[in-house]
Amino acid sequence: MRILRWLLFLALAGAGILWFLARPNPLSESDIAGLTADATRGEVVFWAAGCASCHMAAEAKGDAQLVLAGGQRFPSDFGTFLAPNISQDPVHGIGGWSLLDLANALKRGVSPDGQHYYPALPYASYARMTMQDLADLHAFLATLPADATPSQPHELAFPFSRREAVGVWKLLFLSEAWSLPGNLPPTADRGRYIAEALAHCGECHTPRNLLGGMDTSRWLGGAPNPSGQGRIPNITPAKLGWTAGDIVQYLTTGFTPEFDSVGGHMAHVVENMARLPESDRVAVGEYLLAVPGVD
Repeated sequence: MRILRWLLFLALAGAGILWFLARPNPLSESDIAGLTADATRGEVVFWAAGCASCHMAAEAKGDAQLVLAGGQRFPSDFGTFLAPNISQDPVHGIGGWSLLDLANALKRGVSPDGQHYYPALPYASYARMTMQDLADLHAFLATLPADATPSQPHELAFPFSRREAVGVWKLLFLSEAWSLPGNLPPTADRGRYIAEALAHCGECHTPRNLLGGMDTSRWLGGAPNPSGQGRIPNITPAKLGWTAGDIVQYLTTGFTPEFDSVGGHMAHVVENMARLPESDRVAVGEYLLAVPGVD
């Protein structure tokens, strides 16, 4: 009995320590102190980060893409996630959010009321964003229209419907470290920031382990499509076989060197990239050619 009591005590103590370590870990006001925002720069961040691609209404076109009413469905092995309303509506959107609220959501996966967000919001990538870009993005979002469409709940079965385990997931997989580490030339370094932080390319193009964390040992090496239909392609030099110019052309026009056209959700990515300065698309091309090949 004495041994059983000790084992129970150790189990409870371990659970308490894990709960403490896995609690939400928000940023503080000091992390955003002194920032001056620029909405014009924020528009570049907005398109590079693909905010509209996920949060606009399904099939929205033109200016309607800036009405971030949410509702798109994203299937996964854990259930179906529904993109929330992030318009400027103060009740159903994020119109009442401060810069700190936005920074906590995108860099720490923490809501304004202190809950864990599911990593369907790609904060595992956005964690690498600079605070200046977050400030600029916040300023640009404030210029967009409000929409009163209520956000819909995710369709998740137990135990994935419980957010407590997300804190443990963050302990394992949330990091600001680059997936392609080391010093890069300035242009490729800019490309790394766009691809790994803003455009979150790894979220789709990198395989995941059983817990849903990206397998960075096979960075950008292709992955099953979460919809269950086909695969997201390997875009490392070992398989892509494109020049930097080919990549720039694709991210500008949506046409491959073989004159195939982009489709699926990648069409939104190309639309976003085409809005960036050409120098940013050149930077992404140089970065992708620097990524180790995955067979």
